[in-house]
Amino acid sequence: MERQVLFGNRIRSIREAANLSREVAAERAGTGVNYLGEVERGEKFPTLEMIERIATALEVSPSAFFEYEGEEIDNQILMSKLQRLLSRLNTDQLQQALRVLKALSQM
Repeated sequence: MERQVLFGNRIRSIREAANLSREVAAERAGTGVNYLGEVERGEKFPTLEMIERIATALEVSPSAFFEYEGEEIDNQILMSKLQRLLSRLNTDQLQQALRVLKALSQM
C-alpha cells in the first residue's frame, strides 16, 4: 500500500475511534467534507497546515497520522520493527512482552 493511502487510512481510523463523522471533523478542521474524504482515501495529500488543522480537529498530534505500523503487511518489515523494539527492553519487560504475545497467539 502506498504511504499516502496508509496516511489517509490512519486519519480515518483516528476519526472513527473518536466517534466523529466526517462532516463534524471537516467542520472542525475548516475544510470540506469531500476534501477530507479524498485525504482519507489517499487521493489527496494535505498541506502541513491542513495536517495540523485535521490533527487539532481530532485532538491528536499530527505525528499520530504517520504511525502506520498496524497497517504494515510485509512480515520482514514487521519482524524488523519488533526486533528493534524488543532490543530496548529489560528482562522484566521482555517477560511481559512474551506473555502478551503468547496471549495474542491463542486468540
